[in-house]
Amino acid sequence: MKKIIPEKLKVGDEIRVIAPASSLSLVSKDVKELALKRLEDMGYSVTFGKYCKENDIFSSSSIESRVKDIHEAFKDKKVKAILTVLGGFNSNQLLKYIDYKLIRDNPKIICGFSDITALNNAIFQKTKMITYIGPHFSSFGMKKGLDYTREYFVKCLTSDNSYKVEPSKKWSDDAWFLNQNKREFINNKGPLVINAGSAEGVVFGGNLCTLNLLQGTEFMPGIKNSVLFIEDDDLVEDSFSMEFDRNLQSLIDQPIFKNVKALVIGRFQKKTDINFDKLKYIIKSKKELKDIPVIANLDFGHTTPMITFPIGGKVKITARGQKLSLDIIEH
Repeated sequence: MKKIIPEKLKVGDEIRVIAPASSLSLVSKDVKELALKRLEDMGYSVTFGKYCKENDIFSSSSIESRVKDIHEAFKDKKVKAILTVLGGFNSNQLLKYIDYKLIRDNPKIICGFSDITALNNAIFQKTKMITYIGPHFSSFGMKKGLDYTREYFVKCLTSDNSYKVEPSKKWSDDAWFLNQNKREFINNKGPLVINAGSAEGVVFGGNLCTLNLLQGTEFMPGIKNSVLFIEDDDLVEDSFSMEFDRNLQSLIDQPIFKNVKALVIGRFQKKTDINFDKLKYIIKSKKELKDIPVIANLDFGHTTPMITFPIGGKVKITARGQKLSLDIIEH
């Protein structure tokens, strides 16, 4: 099956917002209005899925409703890109009900992160259409600290040109949606090189524990010879190191992990118990990783700002000492 790269966004294009995980009803009016204005100021029109405001016991909607919104977004010829509302916990419920032929016959950008990892990797596996880990619709409702996120969203989704990923100057892990005027930004130390080296390969990954939900299913992409981008959130807080270690080990133990070319790890949240020394210990304890580049503290994950990167696209990495060159070469 031939790889498909969706058509890039252009000024005037329509973006459809859908909720494959958490409902739009969780997003405050102020955040929604600002996100809408930001995208319109970038030159896009925004429409919303029919069922994206439904809200059940899981702060989501029925499988049937969510699948209908996905199918309608891909079917509608006016829609050129799809943004997810939020992450959550249940995107993987949808995978066996999706019409992948419909998606392959109507390729277009789909972008989101966290729980959307399941959807994005599954879509690539079933259709060979590149998908994107990047900001949600709600992310554009951030008053401060959005510039870097917006810059890499534009670089990835509006141009075919390769681009170099440079570290952000500052980052934040505050609950920005609760108090937009009281924000805490931290100086970024930049990428941390655990294992030096060079690699080039196809990108898979996203949220590690969500990606692992695909193990053993028809929806898990073949990650052999790939460059893996992984991150995880702070739900388990001071047990994070152990949880991250066993989730990573579970992925390494899969037969498809053979010949993975590099591991790129996103920034960890402040409530986790992990630091560079602990992470280095975890990585160095795994013999399967000893001969490949491993880089940490990149601008993706559950902190802000974040890059947008392509699932199924290609990257090139060179890490020497503590210097890193990371280029997105196919997206």
